[in-house]
Amino acid sequence: MTTAQPSTEAELPECPVCIETYNDTVSIPRVLSCGHSICEACLISLPQRYPNTIRCPACTQLANYSSQQGPSSLPKNIDLLRISLQHSPPSSKSNLDRKKQNQPSTIDGRDRFWSDEFYASWKGWILPHDAVSVETGGFVRFGSLNYYSRVCFGGNDNNNRKSSNSNRNSVSLVRVASLPPIVNDSKFRFGYVARIMKGLEGMREVEREGLILVLEASERRLRRMCRVYGLWSEIMEEVDDGELYLVCERHRGGSLLDKFSDLRNGFLGAEDKGGVFSFAMIGMGICESVLALHSEGLVAGCLGLSCFSFDELGGVCIDFNEALAIGRKVWSTVMDTVSGATSGKQKEEDEASCTDCLKSSKPFISLEVLFRLLRKGDITHESGHSSYPIGHGADVWSLACVLLLLLIGDAVPQYTFEMNEENGFDHSDDYVCWVDKVKLVLEEKLGPEYLTLRQTLCKCLDINPGNRPDVADVRKCIRDMLVKPQFDFLGNLESAINRNSTDHCLVLGELFQPKGSSKDQRECELQEKEDGGQPDFVEDGEDKSDEDFRAGLSKGMAELKDLRGHLDCISGLAVGGGYLLSSSFDKTVRVWSLQDFSHLHTFRGHENKVMALVCVDEEEPLCISGDSGGGIFVWKITTPFRQEDPLRKWCEQKDWRFSGIHSLTAYRNNCLYSGSGDRTIKAWSLEDGSLICSMNGHSSVVSTLAICDEVLYSGSWDGTVRLWSLNDHSPLTVLGEDVTIEMKSVLAITVDRHLLVAACENGCIKVWRNDVFMNSKILHNGAIFAMNMQGKCLYTGGWDKNVNIQELSGDEFELDVKAFGSIPCSSVVTALLCCQGKLFVGYADKSIKVTGCSVNLSLSQTHN
Repeated sequence: MTTAQPSTEAELPECPVCIETYNDTVSIPRVLSCGHSICEACLISLPQRYPNTIRCPACTQLANYSSQQGPSSLPKNIDLLRISLQHSPPSSKSNLDRKKQNQPSTIDGRDRFWSDEFYASWKGWILPHDAVSVETGGFVRFGSLNYYSRVCFGGNDNNNRKSSNSNRNSVSLVRVASLPPIVNDSKFRFGYVARIMKGLEGMREVEREGLILVLEASERRLRRMCRVYGLWSEIMEEVDDGELYLVCERHRGGSLLDKFSDLRNGFLGAEDKGGVFSFAMIGMGICESVLALHSEGLVAGCLGLSCFSFDELGGVCIDFNEALAIGRKVWSTVMDTVSGATSGKQKEEDEASCTDCLKSSKPFISLEVLFRLLRKGDITHESGHSSYPIGHGADVWSLACVLLLLLIGDAVPQYTFEMNEENGFDHSDDYVCWVDKVKLVLEEKLGPEYLTLRQTLCKCLDINPGNRPDVADVRKCIRDMLVKPQFDFLGNLESAINRNSTDHCLVLGELFQPKGSSKDQRECELQEKEDGGQPDFVEDGEDKSDEDFRAGLSKGMAELKDLRGHLDCISGLAVGGGYLLSSSFDKTVRVWSLQDFSHLHTFRGHENKVMALVCVDEEEPLCISGDSGGGIFVWKITTPFRQEDPLRKWCEQKDWRFSGIHSLTAYRNNCLYSGSGDRTIKAWSLEDGSLICSMNGHSSVVSTLAICDEVLYSGSWDGTVRLWSLNDHSPLTVLGEDVTIEMKSVLAITVDRHLLVAACENGCIKVWRNDVFMNSKILHNGAIFAMNMQGKCLYTGGWDKNVNIQELSGDEFELDVKAFGSIPCSSVVTALLCCQGKLFVGYADKSIKVTGCSVNLSLSQTHN
């Protein structure tokens, strides 16, 4: 019996790019300065954006690579090559199809305010804030419904769903959601798009589904439906609350209600037989618009004259906003009359007044839909009406009532019934009597000439939706009034839609419910309890994560502490050794507790303004500060804080170009890098303060430094960002010279693996991904002095006294900078740090403000 030997092929070293086993012919392993090995074939084929520089496909670090000598300029990995040659099988097939290149293609999905899918689904429907201008006196408030009777669609036509000739078109607005309110005394303010996105996110899933159905239906069916332009809000930064509106086109031809509000006898009055043609043309248009709605899988459930309008060519279109308006009116009437009902006589009276109100206000709603609404209002009915399925037949009933109103006007018999327990909530007899009255009136008004029309309209009023004809049949019947069947060559082209369809009924959808109703609030409270109730609080002194901080932004920001003590502008903030440290132009560095933000100690010794601050927290927590005179001081940040003198200090050599230290960064506890006014970057040993080397390349002050993945990044007033290798301090590449947009002085940079963001003096940021320029955006009205990035959230502050919060999202081909919100400040922002669930902001007015989530703060105080 033999023992199976383990296969060694899977254990052989492979190139991380092509997954080929190394060999001594083509796939010779070459070692990059980052320590990873790549085969020669892949090194030749890898893109090289800059001379003498290549990006490692394994760790994405930049490494020196001679363009002229090629792979031969790099050493071979003898150990990997020896293992491959010793254990390599006689022949090996290419396994390029077995794996893909191990390089991230998209930005990490964590730390998001919302998902990319959600943002992409709704971004295209959000209209710019200045797209809609509201005329003075045009605002109308009706109960839970807010809309504008006269508004104008502006000229910012950057949405591909908007008409090219839409300038100054009249539109209507109907509220579809409430936007998240600004918490009292909150420092945080949503951006326009972000606040709308949060409002959409706060809607229930069924509400969003109903809204997207309306939006997409309008986009596909523009001929028989009023165009829905998108979503808009009137909110401004200073407004505490706001509403999200659906913006719908308003045709200049007006609505049927406007045209025929004074029609008492209808088109077929006693002395008006010439109205047949007008009725037929309008009736066909109404039927076609309802057919268009049904073809999109939608059922209105409630129709009235105001739901239909005339376009510029005289065609009839269905108006979604008016359908929403009368649907909300029906909901309000039902909920207002039944919310206070208890039992017995009072219950019967309320329900009777409900139906009377509905019938007198001319929104025509079939009995099966009405009883379904009453059942939603927590009233139990035993009537068979509520058991009928809600489908296209409900619109057929409402359509017939609209047509009857156009035909005979006020001659339509009023239908009222009483809801009580004596008849077991059965109204069949009363309903049959009402239908008989309608038949008699139609027979009197129409006569025997239009027998088919009379019969069709009466069938539409059948109490059983299954017995009602299709909308297409009603349209054909009306068309026969104009074209005799023997001359109708298009009769066979009628397309019937399944009348038993159970598609989405708009009036029964959550989108049509009045917002803020008591029932809606009760359901929200129950849902909140099911979801775990209020947010969890943390024990006193326990640090909250940055993820909790981002999640709490929408609930409001509160100022936790105002740290005072410095005598001049704040120049830097850092966290190290469990403390908050701040530097200032007052020549001091102060130490603050992260527990209660009390002042613990002040480091003194600088003779000039402290310009930069950095902490290292490896083996021994240290704080390093640099001043405008070139002095560099190293402080030990461990208790007790007794010493006044620094652990060590030194001063860089001065010359005629000298203007002091402007930036600092450290690599572990070994090396300190300083950016100076003499245009150089200097590397210092933290052990003895000796100068290791100087890096030259910038043509102006080196204003900012950062380290990520063994690469040093430097930003300068010359408008460029340079990258340097930490292995030999050699230059790797220059960013900014190839950007077509003029680069202003770089005042701050932040790096997170593949992303590099540079902030400029003109309020603009530039974003690179893997050294490829991706995007630029103006965030501030003035210079950006401070910047910090946590995950994909970017915090910026500067001259305009605002802290703006952005989210970076996208992939290797596109990167989007999404504005989330802002925090108004009292002074120019000069330093910024987001750490341990709090936002620390340093100001030119000598203060440091600590900001946190107001909801979590109040819970913590209650707990204490």
